[in-house]
Amino acid sequence: MQTELSNTLGIEHAVFGFTPFPAVAAAITRAGGFGVLGAVRYTAPDALARDLDWMQDHTEGLPYGLDVVMPAKKVAGVSEAEVEAMIPEGHRRFVAELLDTHGVPRLAEGEASGWRITGWMEEVARTQLDVAFDYPIKLLANALGSPPPDVIRRAHDHGILVAALAGSPRHARHHKDAGIDLVVAQGYEAGGHTGEIATMVLTPEVVAAVDPLPVLAAGGIGTGEQIAAGLALGAQGVWLGSVWLTCEEAELHSRRLTAKLLAAGPADTVRSRALTGKPARQLRTAWTDAWDDPNGPGPLPMPLQGLLVAEANSRIQRYEVEPLLGTPVGQIVGRMNSERSVQAVFDDLTRGFERAVDRINRIAGRA
Repeated sequence: MQTELSNTLGIEHAVFGFTPFPAVAAAITRAGGFGVLGAVRYTAPDALARDLDWMQDHTEGLPYGLDVVMPAKKVAGVSEAEVEAMIPEGHRRFVAELLDTHGVPRLAEGEASGWRITGWMEEVARTQLDVAFDYPIKLLANALGSPPPDVIRRAHDHGILVAALAGSPRHARHHKDAGIDLVVAQGYEAGGHTGEIATMVLTPEVVAAVDPLPVLAAGGIGTGEQIAAGLALGAQGVWLGSVWLTCEEAELHSRRLTAKLLAAGPADTVRSRALTGKPARQLRTAWTDAWDDPNGPGPLPMPLQGLLVAEANSRIQRYEVEPLLGTPVGQIVGRMNSERSVQAVFDDLTRGFERAVDRINRIAGRA
């Protein structure tokens, strides 16, 4: 599974694996792919530095990258407290009533409420970059459009490639004009924030739109056959995220959530604004149903929704309240039927890729 891009980066397989878990990212790199650690949950610079130190010690000198979230529109001079003060009281009551309906216990006194999605704020992302640029990362990806021009320049000054996710050809052209180095064409099937266009349609359109920039196909990809399809559509690699959630190295800290992922089918996900205020594909739960109910108040825009539901999500996860328990995940969840190591996933990917190539060769009369 080699392409011009994988050869440039010195990796065996053109498989880029996004994950919030350092152990998974490092294992992806060691397996011959390119591990990309998600930084959004790191609100403390020392925590990110600690995990990047760990990555350095467990990647055997092989390349890896970092994914940050820098919103396209900057809100300058506004504190987190000021943003939170914008949340309507009716939405707070809705959350409280929903948790009470499902009997979700409160956190113990003094127990931290967990990640508050402050990583969506540009100021936080910039502190992450201050840490990251001290490490030999080879790729910086931004999940919400092109990074600001000074960030792109700073990355290039460090010899770091810059990637941006795109859900449409128009977005992709904007990234090219901004000076990024590669585009991740993320289709509707993907987990997390997505656009409206399916991967099979989106990938070749983005390839044509940004030529000669390399493109990674993303969304609904979790088998070697699907990787072959992405490369056949003109991509120089694939970007996988959901498939790593049920790997043995993942740190979901919830056996019930893992069980829900293993049991889910491709129709058990939904694009909902319930998590962050922007459409994001995730497991369908009583939580997403409540927020998508037209009789309810409806989600708030980013970043208000993320701040509103942060403590609620911490309580749901802490006490594993199954009807409400979910996570961002793509439609490939229907193929995630067992817990395997990252290396075992790669073994399956390479075998499936070889089967697809052999099949096409037979059709073309070359075998």
